[in-house]
Amino acid sequence: MKHLSTLFVFLTALIAGAQEDLLEGLDPEIDQEVIATWKSLKVVNFETTKLVAPKEFQLIISHRFGSVENGIDDLFGMDNAVTRFQFAYGLTEWMHVEASRTGFNKTYQLATKFKLKKQIEEGFPFSIALFTAMDANTELDKSIFPKLEFIDRLGYTAQFIVARKISKRLSAQLSPTLFHQNFVTFDPQDNTQYAMGLGARYKLTNRWSLNADYGYHLNRADGSPFLNPLSIGVDLETGGHVFQMHFTNAQPMLTNGFLSQATGDWTKGRFYFGFNLVRVF
Repeated sequence: MKHLSTLFVFLTALIAGAQEDLLEGLDPEIDQEVIATWKSLKVVNFETTKLVAPKEFQLIISHRFGSVENGIDDLFGMDNAVTRFQFAYGLTEWMHVEASRTGFNKTYQLATKFKLKKQIEEGFPFSIALFTAMDANTELDKSIFPKLEFIDRLGYTAQFIVARKISKRLSAQLSPTLFHQNFVTFDPQDNTQYAMGLGARYKLTNRWSLNADYGYHLNRADGSPFLNPLSIGVDLETGGHVFQMHFTNAQPMLTNGFLSQATGDWTKGRFYFGFNLVRVF
């Protein structure tokens, strides 16, 4: 609980300290703002600085299949899909809210994303956003863990995203991330964990882009069976849709999951195919 209190104090201070920048961010001249740094809310696994527009609603349906290593026996993992349904709504120019449910650990999530700063031509060189989330793992079985309480099912995330559109084709970002799990599956692991995310997008055509991201876990316990997530994919923009296809060594799709429970190993052919379908309303 001490770590949890520290996390909430950190989030409150960070958001409060950013209010002046948020208000200033509403005023810059339209023609100076750098746009289209990212086309989707995620690079592959990691969040981007993109927010849902005010009064806009997005439905994101995500599938992450099983490992391709078994080949045709399970249709390259398609027999073992994990699905996520995500709903996102833009409240203001600088804030949106999300709700989702994923089949991995039957987890529910409530999340927010805040735009703290915009990249400006001949001005501020980065776009900055803050992503926060609370997860509830409903798959934990009380018959196996008889002392389990509801609070043990909860996890929390704070991700600070700093991105730059380097050229008309290339965008990149850093994502320092703090996350806390009240219950960890690998006992020596600290409940509060830290990671650094790296992401990039290269625009191939007006509709296609190549995306990749990587998460480096900074305090993974010795002997942990889990690995750092590495993902690569493509985005296809078609009017009101964005279709993302990718390969990754992490089957979980929520931040706490792919950073702490990636079991795939690219060197052994153990990775997963997945896609996200984004519909804008």
